[in-house]
Amino acid sequence: MPLLEPNPGALRPRPGGQADSPAADRVPDVRAHGTPARLRADLERLLGAEKVLSSVSDLVRYASDASPYRFVPQVVVLAEDTDDVSRVLAYARDHGRNVVFRAAGTSLNGQAQGEDILVDVRRHWAGVEVLDDEGRQARIGPGTTVFRANASLARHGRLLGPDPASSIACTVGGVVANNASGMTAGTTRNSYRTVASLTVVLPSGTVVDTAAPDADEALARAEPGLCEGLLALKAEIEADPELTARIRAKYELKNTNGYRLDAFLDGNTPVEILRGLMVGSQGTLGFLSELVFDTLPLGRRTSTGLFFFPTLSAAAAAVPLFNEAGALAVELMDGNTLRASVSVQGVPQDWAQLPREATALLVEFRSPDEATQREREQAAREVLDRLELIEPVASVTNELTRDAGTIASYWKARKAFVTAVGGSRPPGTTLITEDFAVPPSRLAEACEALLELQEQHGFDAAVAGHAAHGNLHFLLAFDAADEGDVARYAAFMDDFCRMTVDRFDGSLKAEHATGRNIAPFLELEWGARATELMWRIKELVDPSGVLAPRVLLDRDPRAHLRGLKSIPRTEAIADPCIECGFCEPTCPSEDLTTTPRQRIVLRREMMRQTPGSPVTDSLLADYGYDAVDTCAGDSTCKLDCPVGIDTGALMKQFRHARHSAREERTAALTARHFGAVERAARLALAAAEQARGRLGGRDGARADRALGAVTRAARRAVRPDLVPEWLPEIPGPAARRLPATSRQGAEAVYYPACVNRIFGDPEGHEGPSLPEAMVVVSARAGRPVWIPSDVNGTCCATIWHSKGYEQGNALMANRMVEAAWRWTDGGDLPLVVDASSCTLGLAQEVVPYLTPANRKLHDRLTVLDSLQWAADTLLPRLTVERRVDSATVHPTCSMRHLGDEAELRRVAEACAEEVVVPLDAGCCAFAGDRGLLHEELTASATAREAAEVTSREFDAYLSANRTCEIGMDHATGNRGYHSVIQELERATRPR
Repeated sequence: MPLLEPNPGALRPRPGGQADSPAADRVPDVRAHGTPARLRADLERLLGAEKVLSSVSDLVRYASDASPYRFVPQVVVLAEDTDDVSRVLAYARDHGRNVVFRAAGTSLNGQAQGEDILVDVRRHWAGVEVLDDEGRQARIGPGTTVFRANASLARHGRLLGPDPASSIACTVGGVVANNASGMTAGTTRNSYRTVASLTVVLPSGTVVDTAAPDADEALARAEPGLCEGLLALKAEIEADPELTARIRAKYELKNTNGYRLDAFLDGNTPVEILRGLMVGSQGTLGFLSELVFDTLPLGRRTSTGLFFFPTLSAAAAAVPLFNEAGALAVELMDGNTLRASVSVQGVPQDWAQLPREATALLVEFRSPDEATQREREQAAREVLDRLELIEPVASVTNELTRDAGTIASYWKARKAFVTAVGGSRPPGTTLITEDFAVPPSRLAEACEALLELQEQHGFDAAVAGHAAHGNLHFLLAFDAADEGDVARYAAFMDDFCRMTVDRFDGSLKAEHATGRNIAPFLELEWGARATELMWRIKELVDPSGVLAPRVLLDRDPRAHLRGLKSIPRTEAIADPCIECGFCEPTCPSEDLTTTPRQRIVLRREMMRQTPGSPVTDSLLADYGYDAVDTCAGDSTCKLDCPVGIDTGALMKQFRHARHSAREERTAALTARHFGAVERAARLALAAAEQARGRLGGRDGARADRALGAVTRAARRAVRPDLVPEWLPEIPGPAARRLPATSRQGAEAVYYPACVNRIFGDPEGHEGPSLPEAMVVVSARAGRPVWIPSDVNGTCCATIWHSKGYEQGNALMANRMVEAAWRWTDGGDLPLVVDASSCTLGLAQEVVPYLTPANRKLHDRLTVLDSLQWAADTLLPRLTVERRVDSATVHPTCSMRHLGDEAELRRVAEACAEEVVVPLDAGCCAFAGDRGLLHEELTASATAREAAEVTSREFDAYLSANRTCEIGMDHATGNRGYHSVIQELERATRPR
């Protein structure tokens, strides 16, 4: 055991933090060892141990999704291909077990949860293949997010029809399985209408590609009974005119409740029927292993307006007028929604004074060209001329705009309600997002009826939704651990479902799919005849009942109250988490250990347990590495979280909690004497460089192996999270002296970050170092910079901040701000920083650790990232003399926080004829030195981006953060990543 291994007990919930009595839904003690031994052994023999997740930590982190339900599986399988899926299904049939497929876990009704074998079909199932030059069709893996699929299609001016609000996280497989739609899809652009073909693994293990020319013949040979049964059901439905008419009428509205019975009317052969049935089947009839979509035109020109009306009925009356004018989206927000949203940053504060009855419509038009855009804008203005709009507060303009920033602010306001309610709901309550559809002509009446029902049952009354399609959304927050609150929820659901069906003949699920909370009400909406047909479909396709029992069909009238998850209080920063999963795609450790949602889910399970619980002991044993050590701390999860949770900050708190007093003092000592640390680091790099030269071998490989062996031994002896591992891509030392500059006439203070004072350029780099390039190119633009003589020994404090060393962090943060104040003459000059993570540290992350006096100094400072300096100040004053043919850029996570990714591209485009931003670009997880402490984290985080980058050759590999450049070199085989500032100096160097 390493000498300084942290004690996992340091993260044990404090007395009072756990329940005095166990939560009703806690994982029982008997499951502390995870998957039953026999089941684990069987599946490991069948699939291989690496594909079976069996610890209690694994099971708990997969037990929660975006729904109000929680079911802990017996085992989790990481299926890699259809053979794995078929083997699991065969095992389940033979052993009387059941299987649930899970991709992103963004389903809102528990569709991604199972109580037996849960199969992860996200990790190994991503990919997009555009099938023609114009992008009219694309073959997409089910584990691909909608956002990623659309990024591939955007290059062709195309996109997918479905556009759910969770596009950043939800996967294409889940979207098709639920027939999720979104703001624009309606009934004509959803998966049912736009999936050209699909490949499905049936419960029997039979694989059907509906696009294959001989698909029906092959299915008839493999599954004759299924083919006969599907055709018999088709004949039976078509022989009943009343039922046929009912089916057609039900799908005039958005409807995802139950199986797609119109598949029997639209399909003529068993395979055609099967293709339709699989859309919206919610994982109960088969696994969708591949989808081929007919794509739609992107419409790059956008015109958007946010229009305010005096009443709900006035807004509702305007909806068909905007539809007729060609609007692609018409979104409704009632007065309560608008007023509640002001708690979200960026939403106009004067909305709090909006009249109670005020209602807004967010209307968007998308056009392929300028002429069409003008026509649609004119049509919109003609509609507006006929409406009585209100401007009750100063921020309301009621104008149509093309401005991208304004449009983004409108959509932020539209989505702010979930943020506001989710973030401010009482601790311990779960948040449910419900949706339903009514005839658009009765939109206002349905809104008013819903608001009345919410008030009647004591829920916050507010409604929003896709008004163009009569699709409304609302939120409910209640405490699943409180029997009285559960009874209130149950009473509301009874009344709501009857109102929707009896009063409006609406859809109980317009786009979120049946799931566990509407399954008991399926017959209420569809009637006994149609519901009985759905049961027969399930029995025909899945006679053994292997797939997703109780997800879509359930005869228990109280099934929606089973498995409701409690939300125990945990650390305050994590309490608002609604477990939606939006944070997961951006997380560098997603495919290695845990995600931000899972880190919180695991913590909540600890809180459900009683002190001394063996389950807590097991969870803590894994939590240190799985959650704390392998968190890159990049905090991009905060940017994608609808309630703004910074799980990276929480993990840094946990790192601090594990430090001993001696470790904190030692870290503070390194901050106090950082000049010596800096010199020692350069000497160590120089010694390593000399060793590589002496030991020889191809490209220093022998020395790299020796250095790697030494550092690995030290890591085992001391602690992996303290001793870095040697990587072959680590460069030699930076020059000991920085370029000479003059304070006189300087336009900015240039702060070379410590990483650029320690690490030199990548192997084979020709030209000036980054500090030299910054000085030269700034002078060339007529904007000279000055490097203070005492920068050595200073740091942005990120080193200590990222590791949770609070004493060292506070010491260096205050020292740095005081120095910056001196250097910039009290903030008169901007401070230009040449590493994006250090810019972020100085501009934002140091603030909480400053003394009150130094916070005032910091307020006066202007901290500029080198990208901002280059793009806004230097580029307009430079002449480009030469460009390389191609360059790829790596936008860092810090650039996302700073908002200067576009500047990286602008500077790169000045240096190269072609600039490629990899579609899978994301945080490299090198995170200062974390990539040296946990090389596997960077390897996992960069795998997809590296595959894209290495699929072709580029003339330049550019970024603006030295350690990230080292990380990308490690991921791509030492391609030579360097700062875009160096490339700018080369491009503008006089001939």
